[in-house]
Amino acid sequence: MTERFNIHSQLEHLQMKYVGTGHPDITRYEWVVNHHRDSAASYIGHHHMLLMFGLAENQSAARMRYKLLQQMTAPCGKEPRGVDDSDEEDDE
Repeated sequence: MTERFNIHSQLEHLQMKYVGTGHPDITRYEWVVNHHRDSAASYIGHHHMLLMFGLAENQSAARMRYKLLQQMTAPCGKEPRGVDDSDEEDDE
């Protein structure tokens, strides 16, 4: 029983420490944005990935780095309005 509480406290600590690990109140949009930004940052950090993407798109590695950096500002477009992922319902 104590092992389960220990794992839960470790998970809470990781969620507070690192942005991309999520939390119970994260929306689907926020999670997808974090995922896309983490992926783009990984691609930028690994030069061989940039070369592969550049070869596939017939671009230089520097141009692919620039395109990925531009995508990181808004990787999934604008946040949708009126879409609520919460399961809360008003009890009247």
